[in-house]
Amino acid sequence: MNGGRKGTLLATIDRTLTAPGARLFADRLSRPECARETIEARYDAVSFFLQESDLRSDVRACLKATPDLERARTRIRLERGGPRDLRSIAVAIREGASLASMLAALQTGLPQLLADAVSALDPARHEDLAQLAYDLESALAEDLPTLARDGGFIADGWDTALDESRSLRRDSRKIIAELQARYCDETGISALKIKFNNVLGYFIDVPARHGDALLKPPHAETFIHRQTLASNMRFSTPELSDLAGRISRAEEAAQTREIELFRELCLRIEGVNDAVSTAAHALAEIDVAAAAADWADANDAVRPVLADEPVFEAEALRHPVVEAALKATGEGFTANNLSLDASGALAPRLALVTGPNMAGKSTYLRQACLAVILAQAGLFVPAKSIRLGIADRIFSRVGASDDLSRGRSTFMVEMVETAAILNQATERSFVILDEVGRGTSTYDGLAIAWSAVEHLHNTNKCRALFATHYHELTGLAEDLAYAANLSLRAKEWKDELVFLHDIASGPADRSYGVQVARLAGLPARAVRRAEQVLKKLEAKPDAVDALPLFASVAEEPEAFAPAEDHPALKLLDAVSPDDLTPREALDLLYRLKSER
Repeated sequence: MNGGRKGTLLATIDRTLTAPGARLFADRLSRPECARETIEARYDAVSFFLQESDLRSDVRACLKATPDLERARTRIRLERGGPRDLRSIAVAIREGASLASMLAALQTGLPQLLADAVSALDPARHEDLAQLAYDLESALAEDLPTLARDGGFIADGWDTALDESRSLRRDSRKIIAELQARYCDETGISALKIKFNNVLGYFIDVPARHGDALLKPPHAETFIHRQTLASNMRFSTPELSDLAGRISRAEEAAQTREIELFRELCLRIEGVNDAVSTAAHALAEIDVAAAAADWADANDAVRPVLADEPVFEAEALRHPVVEAALKATGEGFTANNLSLDASGALAPRLALVTGPNMAGKSTYLRQACLAVILAQAGLFVPAKSIRLGIADRIFSRVGASDDLSRGRSTFMVEMVETAAILNQATERSFVILDEVGRGTSTYDGLAIAWSAVEHLHNTNKCRALFATHYHELTGLAEDLAYAANLSLRAKEWKDELVFLHDIASGPADRSYGVQVARLAGLPARAVRRAEQVLKKLEAKPDAVDALPLFASVAEEPEAFAPAEDHPALKLLDAVSPDDLTPREALDLLYRLKSER
């Protein structure tokens, strides 16, 4: 919701190793398929890598060394690429050929998705692609600059004209070194140096104390004064100027030729653009299938069975994100079953889910939706088994939010979302609704939730999970032919609420709201007052107006009368004050406060 990746389904299950694979994986998860053949083909590829675990490891090791072929290709086409993008294309094509060889060597037949990928990467079927990779690796030097204009990226021996320019440049530098040595001998100035900068070009540099000697005959006829600095003087000679011109022209010719060669290589890539793009997609397909199998293997996920009927039958279904978070803390996840059938023939089409807050209602609803998304994205589902009729859409109305900038209150947003579901859901849709009607008065909210349940059941006729705290709705399970009650179990033990997180048939006996408030950290005084009000309301529901709402808790002495078995009394009985040290007495005081 905050735009980050952490804590999302994608971050939890994405084990791809290449950038194209990561993009394809995210795209599939965000746009699940409705075509059964496409989904089954993806299942086949995942199943293959799940069975071939050793091969999967080898394939993933190869993928890890594969650059982003698609990104490099795109940068070259947009004229934003450089020599390193050429290297990336060559390496990716070579690694793709290795993958194709690795997969094609199997005796067993490949699934169609992987067979197509091997065909796209096989160098024997794409000789122009293989030749391009070979030429790129031959043409490029070992160390490459980021930009082509920096030069030095074409290997020696690739182009004759470039080699000649480079040879002239290297020879000229040798001549400069020889010229410097001669000038030192002629002038007797051993500190004389020939240097270069972008302002003067090549120049002769001598310490200031030797400058006068060059300004006087016989050297004044050869050495031309250019600049005087605090500690040295700079000169030039006609011979040095001529040599500098030849070196400059050689460097310019080499740079120009390298740019020409770079453009020629880019045109080569453009000529096989479709084959390069297909190869990039093939690498992504292999990466996604191997990554999905790796995650499924580590998390006991199973292949869904796609049904023609609009059913949802899952055994021991788990929420992948919540389970991963619990594993990180050393805790386990409680799996649950779910059975729905939009036709009502095999199971209820709508389930009313009740139970206390924090018991797992939202997790139960959302894991069902995630199972549909995973299954229709072509991925395995964390469960013992799952049979699913393909959904045309998934609708969810969960949480509370507002859109005040557009004039929508929290309740208005809730109603807009509910309206979209009731107006658009079909018999093939999958719907979850969490706490419809809670943003208004009790009777208004109950009436809206009641009508929404009836509309989903009678008009939309879709598979739906409807979580609510309105226990009056649980009676609808008896009136609606294809509705049922489910509840998340919780138990009270020594005045503490224990969430069992497992689903049971039938409605919850109570909401345990006050106990959850205590767990949330409400002050003990406020919790006791809530318990008093709750008891009065449960005893006489119509007595709201007669409640002493402004009465102090202190006026209810029975609330403070300690029971004989109160933990604080037991603690005091076990303590001998005369034997306590000051530190132990202070610890005792804190313990008594906690038992308050």
